[in-house]
Amino acid sequence: MPKVLYAEFTARPGCADEVAANLAGLATDVRAEPGNVVFDCYQLADDPDKFFVYEVYADEDAFAAHIAAPYGAPFNARLNELIVEPHSLLTFLTPIA
Repeated sequence: MPKVLYAEFTARPGCADEVAANLAGLATDVRAEPGNVVFDCYQLADDPDKFFVYEVYADEDAFAAHIAAPYGAPFNARLNELIVEPHSLLTFLTPIA
């Protein structure tokens, strides 16, 4: 079963450009992961400080490999300094057959 989730976070004032640039770099790495199916990043049209990332992994093992990737921890450490929330807010989804 695929592992599906989305992440949401809000850039601190003046940090949206850096968040977007870092997110674009992360997207390149994640999309190259063998088990990644989708990694789509967005800024909200009516509030460019708010970000939304939609992620799909082939299965739980692919998601575990994503979490263990060496670029994830440095990205998240920097992200946590640039966003309002203490960390990105993850919502896991269950596909409806």
